[in-house]
Amino acid sequence: MPFGFFRKSPPGSESKPPAAPPQGYGVPFEGLTEEWRLAGVMHITGRLSDALNRREAIAITEVSWAPLDGSGSFTPVPGLKSVDPYDLIVVLAAQGSLPPLTEAEKAAYKVHKIAYDVALEAPPFRVIGTVFMYPGSEPERLLDRATEMFVPVTDAVAFLGETTVSDPEADVVLVNRFYLRGVEQIDRRTGTAALRLPGRPLGGVSYTDRSR
Repeated sequence: MPFGFFRKSPPGSESKPPAAPPQGYGVPFEGLTEEWRLAGVMHITGRLSDALNRREAIAITEVSWAPLDGSGSFTPVPGLKSVDPYDLIVVLAAQGSLPPLTEAEKAAYKVHKIAYDVALEAPPFRVIGTVFMYPGSEPERLLDRATEMFVPVTDAVAFLGETTVSDPEADVVLVNRFYLRGVEQIDRRTGTAALRLPGRPLGGVSYTDRSR
C-alpha cells in the first residue's frame, strides 16, 4: 500500500499536512482502504474523477469511519480534514451528486468508446462492471502506467470476498489503478470469463468488444 497509510490504524491517525479550507461544492462519497471504510463529503471543483486524478490531498468534512470487516459501526471523526487519493483503493459516488455538464463537456463525452464488461482485481477487492475504452485499446491496458490514477467503472459492484461492499445507490465505482493486479473480460450474464472466438476480427465491434 503506498506510503503505508491506513494499514495499521484508522485514517487520519497519522500526521498529515492540512488541506486548504473547503472550496467548491460538496460530493458525498465512500472510500475503501485495506482495512477501513470512510464516509463523508469531498469538497472539489469539477468532476470527482478529475479531482482524484490530480493526486493532491482533498478537503473532506462530515467524516466517519468503520472497520471494513463490519466488526464495528461508523464513528464520527471531526478531526479528519483531508484525504490523500493514494490511500483509497475504491471510491463510491452517486452520479446525481455531480454538477451538470457544460455544452463543451457534453460534446467531449460524445467521443466514441467501446464498452467492456470486466472484473478488476484490486486486492482485497474485486470490482465487476463496465469500463469504456477507446477503439484499439483492450481493458488489459488498464494495468499500464497512465496519467489517470482512477478508472471509472459503471453499473459496478465491489466485493470483499463474497460480501458486497459497494452501495447500491452508487452509480460509479472509481478504482485506483495503482492497486490493480488483474483485469479480466467477463460475460455479465454468467459472471465468468468471456470466451474468445478463434481467428482475428474483420473489423467493427467483435464479441470481445461487447461481451454481454
